[in-house]
Amino acid sequence: MELVRGIHNLKQQHKGCVLSIGNFDGIHLGHKAVLSRLLAESKRLNVPATVMTFEPQPEELFLGNNAPARLSRLRDKFVQLEKLTLDRLLCVSFTRQFANISAQAFIEELLINKLNVKYLVVGDDFHFGYQRKGDFQLLKQAGEKYGFEVIDTQSLVQQAQRISSTRIRDALAQGELAEAATMLGRKYSIAGRVSHGRKLGRTIGVPTANLLLKRRVSPVSGVFVVSVLGINDKTYQGVANIGTRPTVQGERQQLEVHIFNFEGDLYGNQLEVILEKKLRNEVKFDSFVELKVQIEKDIQDAKSWHENNQL
Repeated sequence: MELVRGIHNLKQQHKGCVLSIGNFDGIHLGHKAVLSRLLAESKRLNVPATVMTFEPQPEELFLGNNAPARLSRLRDKFVQLEKLTLDRLLCVSFTRQFANISAQAFIEELLINKLNVKYLVVGDDFHFGYQRKGDFQLLKQAGEKYGFEVIDTQSLVQQAQRISSTRIRDALAQGELAEAATMLGRKYSIAGRVSHGRKLGRTIGVPTANLLLKRRVSPVSGVFVVSVLGINDKTYQGVANIGTRPTVQGERQQLEVHIFNFEGDLYGNQLEVILEKKLRNEVKFDSFVELKVQIEKDIQDAKSWHENNQL
């Protein structure tokens, strides 16, 4: 799947496509219903299937740190969208300037002149343009004028409730990983590149791979049983802490994963950490010694869970 970063990187070869637009935060089953339709139309019209998303997400621009927790950063979205065999991901830089573009200019300059959209599929709650004045009806009118089809995919309903990023966010915050997985269509995971940490874990014999969480707010925190992908084409077992590490005066949020039965240098590797079960909330201990004792218990609890839940 091709990643196009920014409208300015759209070239002549990107004209002519079927398109869906949105945050696609989490790539849940509701999104997959939209994208399934997109792929069907891509095949019918014999043009590339393209997804347009935004960085930062619009709410993050407008609300800053008060924005809702984010399920997936761009890397996570790319990983999940690539699995669906889409052709192209267009990542638009969502700035104040872009937010002030009128709905009509959005249609004419981007959808028509830059992308030459042949078919557009959007969710039932999609709005766009300055003050969110653009909606499905405006797109239908534009389609009639410029000659492209527009489809509004109705929300996927599950157990009489609409699947949404908000519902998944709430489930994750409460540690209800199974409920979140039901709506996602897979277990929740976090992807990222291993970076250098403070290496405190090595001092107690528990080395960790550190992944910075490049999102304003994470939807999960605490200690989790995990599975890890991205090493030697194998699935490794482990335990992870997601949070700020208050006992050691940590400030920025990150994911630290201790991988069982592995020794080696992972710096720079891209890992996918799958959350299997929440063990406990992150807490501040009175001493590093107390933290060490709890970490040892977490490791044993995680190993026991894996032993009892072998596939």
